[in-house]
Amino acid sequence: MLFRQLYDHESSTYTYLLAARRGGEALFIDPVREQMDAYLRLIEQLGVKLVIAVDTHTHADHVTALGKLREATGCASMMGERTKAECVSAQFRDGETLKVDGIGLRALYTPGHTDESFSLVMDDRVFTGDVLLIGGTGRTDFQNGDAYASYDSIFNKLLKLPDETLVYPAHDYKGWMVSTIGDERRHNPRLQVDSAEAYAAIMNNLNLPNPRLMDIAVPANLRCGVVDAASG
Repeated sequence: MLFRQLYDHESSTYTYLLAARRGGEALFIDPVREQMDAYLRLIEQLGVKLVIAVDTHTHADHVTALGKLREATGCASMMGERTKAECVSAQFRDGETLKVDGIGLRALYTPGHTDESFSLVMDDRVFTGDVLLIGGTGRTDFQNGDAYASYDSIFNKLLKLPDETLVYPAHDYKGWMVSTIGDERRHNPRLQVDSAEAYAAIMNNLNLPNPRLMDIAVPANLRCGVVDAASG
């Protein structure tokens, strides 16, 4: 399998490319519009055909490349069934498997950061979007986020995966690239709680400022990152 973890420094976003082989079909997870040139170069270098670009949720801190990748490569753009982004080519359901040339990713509905957040599960790894981060968890104070839903998604879904499952989040702010379910269970400070109420108390008192690009990114991402000249 070909696997590439790419990073956008401005938004601290991880994007992932997966392909079964050189010359085969490929998939992008959580692509950033500002990195389009790098993505197209990578596709060319690997000799792969991009067939799917997927966002785990509607991001608030960067503009997605879903629409631009679809325009440039003809790939399908996908999000979970609860997305409000009507621009996507298709939506996937909880439990559905996204298949690309021998690679399968099971869609796992994991709300909490937003009410439409999904994680994507493979045999040995999980792409958690913003729900579970390395040493942290995604904030729950906007886009219909909910601390109790986040607790349920993490404790009753993600932490039920095998301990050795690799954790690849959509963001990291400390330079950490990968963790495991076992490490997050044991060492993630927000998960050292004994109840949903205790977790919610932490999340509801973070008092974080809104993402700098939120007012731009969310409307743009509901259009798959493609805006006309009149709207900027």
